[in-house]
Formats: sequence, C-alpha cells, structure tokens
Amino acid sequence: MTEPGSAAERPDLDVDRLVHEPARLGILTVLSSVRTAEFLFLQSALGLSKGNLSSHLSRLEAGGLVEITKRFVGKKPVTTAALTPVGTAAVARYWRQLDQLRGLGRPGG
Repeated sequence: MTEPGSAAERPDLDVDRLVHEPARLGILTVLSSVRTAEFLFLQSALGLSKGNLSSHLSRLEAGGLVEITKRFVGKKPVTTAALTPVGTAAVARYWRQLDQLRGLGRPGG
C-alpha cells in the first residue's frame, strides 16, 4: 500500500515546455487532427504572423515533434507540416498530464 503523497501516487505533471507554449500547443493540436497542414492554413487557423509561425515550427522541428516539407506547386512554394511519431506521443502525454492535473481538483482525486 502506498502512503498518501508518495512518489508512486503522485501524477506526472512535469510538462514538456516545448509542447506547453501556447502557440506551439495550438500548432500541435491542429496537426494532431490532420495528416498534414499547409503553412497558410496553420497561419489562418491560429492567427499567427508568418514570422511567429515559422519560428515556432522551427523549434518544433528541431525538437523532433514535427516534420516540415517544402516543395513547389508550379512556381509557388508550399510548406507543409506533419506530426512525427515523437510529436504524436508528446501531445498524447501532455493531454494525459493535464487530465491528471484536472483530476486533482475533483473529490477523491
């Protein structure tokens, strides 16, 4: 039997700061519901400037959470983003952690 407050009983609340930042969480949440998303779609959906979105995508790519693909359609450059398996796992872990945190405020939680 574990004692109240023991390490075995405590929820995992050490959230990944790369995921937790609001703009990056928005990007990851959108990407978790689609296979890929174009840069302009993400920009429109999240209301971020081009520079801000680009910066956050670069951080997520460097962290291995998203894969960025650049190609041309005709002469027009098109940038797409997709979650990597590591990114999918990081998002799932983050939401589990938040559910655990919410549970602490419930009776018996």
